[in-house]
Amino acid sequence: MVASADIAARIAATKVLVVDDEHYMRKVVRALLMSIGVRTIFEAPDGPSGLEMIRLNQPDVVIVDWQMPGLDGASFVRMVRSPETFPYPDIPIIMLTGHGERSRVIEAIQVGVNEFLLKPVSSKALHTRLASVLTKPRRVMKSGGYYGPIPRNLADMNEDADRAMTQLVLVN
Repeated sequence: MVASADIAARIAATKVLVVDDEHYMRKVVRALLMSIGVRTIFEAPDGPSGLEMIRLNQPDVVIVDWQMPGLDGASFVRMVRSPETFPYPDIPIIMLTGHGERSRVIEAIQVGVNEFLLKPVSSKALHTRLASVLTKPRRVMKSGGYYGPIPRNLADMNEDADRAMTQLVLVN
């Protein structure tokens, strides 16, 4: 388990990019991030600008809105999760949306988001998701057309297998 002081230090050192077409929402997310200790925050008003900001600033985490004109959040994630054409396909992505329908959550998982947050977002929920991607990163996998974090159930199985192997080595 990671100590809360360690989590606070990791969060303080984390560079976060917020991609949202609504100026007010970017400001709200910025204020929430600052309230939980994030010191370096970049903002992009649309998907194409967000892609360029990733290339230029190499943030540690991206928070992206689902519904944006032109390049929406799901399409943005698909572009990032293209290791053949995008330079940072493994960056953790948190999808932030006002749409919590099951179909949206499933699609977000299918395109490769690490975490899903529903608007209006609280600082506690944002802190929990950010701490999760920083302290419990899931390996990235490629399977067919999917490129993204290993699904949680598989990640848990891999973690259990790693622990079992470590114990086996220690015993022998």
